[in-house]
Parts: sequence; structure tokens; C-alpha cells
Amino acid sequence: AQYAPAARVPLIKSPSLRVPRPVFLPPDIHPLPDSVTPYVTQFTIEPHILTLESSRRTTLASHATRREEYLRSRADEKERRKRDALRRIAPGFEPAGHLLVPTKRSSVHRSFPLLFLRSNPSLSWKIW
Repeated sequence: AQYAPAARVPLIKSPSLRVPRPVFLPPDIHPLPDSVTPYVTQFTIEPHILTLESSRRTTLASHATRREEYLRSRADEKERRKRDALRRIAPGFEPAGHLLVPTKRSSVHRSFPLLFLRSNPSLSWKIW
């Protein structure tokens, strides 16, 4: 019912399409044997292969260790440079440490200019 109008459409065969010819097997084809064990090669691991493999794994492990060490040293150097730059701005700054809290100066430091002026009265006019 739904495809009833399509049933009346004539089908046209495209000239580019053709039905393939059937495949005929040659009469002298060799059938598969019942067992493939005569054709299987015994692959045994030779001692030199084991030696090469162990040396290869050792080399790869040493390269991985050197690579990790190099990357760690680069990260440490980058962190050290960053800390040095921050210490130039704020001496005593330690990112992992406690916060820097300003401390009041002692009275000796505050009274230093006054003591200096009292000991040198001739310089008092230059500061005032």
C-alpha cells in the first residue's frame, strides 16, 4: 500500500553494470591437508636473541632514567629561577613557607636620624 506507486515505475538497467561471470576452480588445485603440523616451523628462542633483548631493555631503562632526570632538573631549574625572581622583588620570600608579615622597626632605627642630627647640629638645616 505504501509503495504501490513505486511498483509501476519501470526499472532501467544501466549499461555500466554487468553481472560477473561465475568463477571456475582449476582441476589441478591442491586441497588443504588434514594436518598443518608438517608445515609449522618450530620457533625456539635462541640465546643470542635473549641477550640482545635484555641489553635492549637495559638500554631503554637507562634512557628513560636519564630522560626523567633531565626533565626533573629542568623543572627544578625553572622553579629556582622563578623563586630567585620573586626574591629579587620580595627578599626572604619562600613560596612554600609562611607569609611575610611586616614587623615594626625597633626604636633604635627610628631614632637614628635624630641621634645623628643631635651629634651633628651643623647638618640639621640641610634636612629641614
